[in-house]
Amino acid sequence: MADYDLMIRNGTVATAADTFECDVGIKDGVIATLGRNLGPGTREIDARGKLVLPGGIDSHCHIEQRSSAGVVCADDFYSGTVAAAFGGTTTVIPFAAQHRGQSLRQVVEDYHAAARPKAVIDYAFHLIISDPTEQVMGQELPALIRDGYTSFKVYMTYDLLQLDDRQMLDILALARRERALVMVHAENYDMIKWLTARLLERGLGAPRYHAISHARLAEGEATNRAVNLAQLLDVPILLVHVSAAEAIEVIRNAQTKGLKIYGETCPQYLFLTAEDIAKPGLEGAKFCCSPPPRDQEAQEAVWSGLKNGTFQVFSSDHAPYRFDASGKLPHGERTTFKDIANGVPGIELRLPLLFSEGVGRGRLDLNAFVALTATNHAKLYGLHPRKGTIAVGSDADIAIWDPECETTITAGLLHDNVGYTPYEGRKLRGWPVMVLSRGRVVVEGGTLAAQRGSGAFLPCALSTYARPAGTPVPEFSYAAQHGRPLV
Repeated sequence: MADYDLMIRNGTVATAADTFECDVGIKDGVIATLGRNLGPGTREIDARGKLVLPGGIDSHCHIEQRSSAGVVCADDFYSGTVAAAFGGTTTVIPFAAQHRGQSLRQVVEDYHAAARPKAVIDYAFHLIISDPTEQVMGQELPALIRDGYTSFKVYMTYDLLQLDDRQMLDILALARRERALVMVHAENYDMIKWLTARLLERGLGAPRYHAISHARLAEGEATNRAVNLAQLLDVPILLVHVSAAEAIEVIRNAQTKGLKIYGETCPQYLFLTAEDIAKPGLEGAKFCCSPPPRDQEAQEAVWSGLKNGTFQVFSSDHAPYRFDASGKLPHGERTTFKDIANGVPGIELRLPLLFSEGVGRGRLDLNAFVALTATNHAKLYGLHPRKGTIAVGSDADIAIWDPECETTITAGLLHDNVGYTPYEGRKLRGWPVMVLSRGRVVVEGGTLAAQRGSGAFLPCALSTYARPAGTPVPEFSYAAQHGRPLV
């Protein structure tokens, strides 16, 4: 009789801390043993010459979500999770997005109804708070945090999502009390609206002007303001999809002071620039996202932030909109940059892009790659050690990589429902050739082996990055110097 359900032999295992050669024994969906010369498995996988890595966690992706402008993502929970799995990701954390006037509890129930019958890998939910009413703040949000929805996103921009500074402070105070993690989209919306109006008045509506309207200073100013609001209450925050050197500098300086300020960036800020948005005609709409890609100098600043620890996580911010009237081009040829659906696809290519251009070119070591794409996500969002690592007792979420596999990216290669990729024609080295979720093979030999609805919902614990309950206010905080605020 076999000792294990599945045995992975002869591979090179990497975690966020170590790299070593060993066999991995899996039983009942979890990692049972790491070692050499282990007993037989019902199925044996020879990973000689391959890397055995934790399955990726994509903690910032938009799946089956309606935007505030009413545009629905091209990917539902089936196509979105299938694409994630083919890219080596075994857990996704998309958003249950509240729009004005909606009950937050009802929003969560609706997203469960969408995900449960379709997802092929495991998933959790963040919340998006756009309408912090007395009911939401006093009852729904605290109860949902205790039910395992321990992170939520707020916006400093967009007409129907933007919160003012006072609302931000109310939410940060609640987050500190409940030890939840706040994710912040930081752009100065008044700067963006002013620039947008001036550009459109002059007839400058082509996609390229999207990048001009979303100035780097708008991101830098809002990031600085978000950090100051968080410092006032001594509450951790995560700045998401950071693109500009001005914002990176603010985050780094806050971290140097000892503030619990965290950073996230995405593939588009390493591999795209504003020159892509400036492609002829409406082609540049394919590359429009907020904040937008900047320039090569900004790309280097992002690489530096990944290397020096300014960024804790690398997410896709997968925002899948088709290049037609249902998505990017709501007014056809008359669409201006102001009306283009914001976002780019990337859920399947997040890991291969960073592996090829980060690990493959010596910018990152393998352990940093694992930390940025899996382990830190699990720790940040209360899923560690169940997820994000290869350790005895952890879920057997594993991606087996061929580090020498060469792939040329085409839209036809991918499994999302977008119809194009902003990375068309890019040549990559390194690819996940087999993917396991809770010990079951979900991708093998370029074929999906998982059934619709076989993914499981994951309630999240409180973040290990949050301050423990009862933590004194640090001396450097505004609160300590001027009297602790009532939170």
